[in-house]
Amino acid sequence: MTCFTVERRAQLKARLLEFAGQDPRVSAAAVTGSAASGREDRWSDIDLAFGVAEVAQVEAVLSGFSNFMYAEGVLHHHDVRAGAWIYRVFFLPSGLQVDLAFVEQAEFRPYGPSFRIVYGDAKSVQPFPAPNPIDLIGWAWLHALHARSCILREKFWQAEYMVSAVRDYTLALACVRLGLPSDHGRGMDLPPEPVTQPLRESLVRDLGASELWRAFGIVLESLTSEVNQADPSFGLRVSNELIGLCSKPRGGQE
Repeated sequence: MTCFTVERRAQLKARLLEFAGQDPRVSAAAVTGSAASGREDRWSDIDLAFGVAEVAQVEAVLSGFSNFMYAEGVLHHHDVRAGAWIYRVFFLPSGLQVDLAFVEQAEFRPYGPSFRIVYGDAKSVQPFPAPNPIDLIGWAWLHALHARSCILREKFWQAEYMVSAVRDYTLALACVRLGLPSDHGRGMDLPPEPVTQPLRESLVRDLGASELWRAFGIVLESLTSEVNQADPSFGLRVSNELIGLCSKPRGGQE
């Protein structure tokens, strides 16, 4: 696959902003993502957000942008809704991704530092709250229970999925503790080596019971450590139970 060029990305972004500026229904525009905070690199997507004057106009404006993008050679798009916002993700040949977000003007605001106004006005920033560590622990515990039962049932692909999910929630807990981004893995490359090194050893190397038990045990040690740091009294109560999940029952498979 021939990868997109930085020049192609910049040209398309400029044309999208020009297209928005010609539509009187689009009342505000902002650059979001890495380009808004000086972190854009060779592999960054195009991330733009638009305020639409009236809520009843959002779908029509979105349709107009979609027609524009398909004329650019888009292969497919995918919609994500979050509150009042709709995010339309466009996939182009050459690996270029374009994320366009739309919301009525009354709800147009940043939810973090990666938001730079191009024109129009935005309401004051309203950061997303960090995940509750107890919620992350609950999800990790749930997936750990399923990881155990899947290994015992010899559902090894599903077991690998569950072990990986426990690892992901463990890293999310570490990110919350360290004040790092925790959603969609954005901060997972940032914790220090003492956090990440043990989890490297938890990557599943093959789909066999012995290997899955090995990886699962390492993940549970890291999870238990994070639980104890998130809530020491809670950790004192549940640590033995969590660690015990990787103990094979008598007569269990090797």
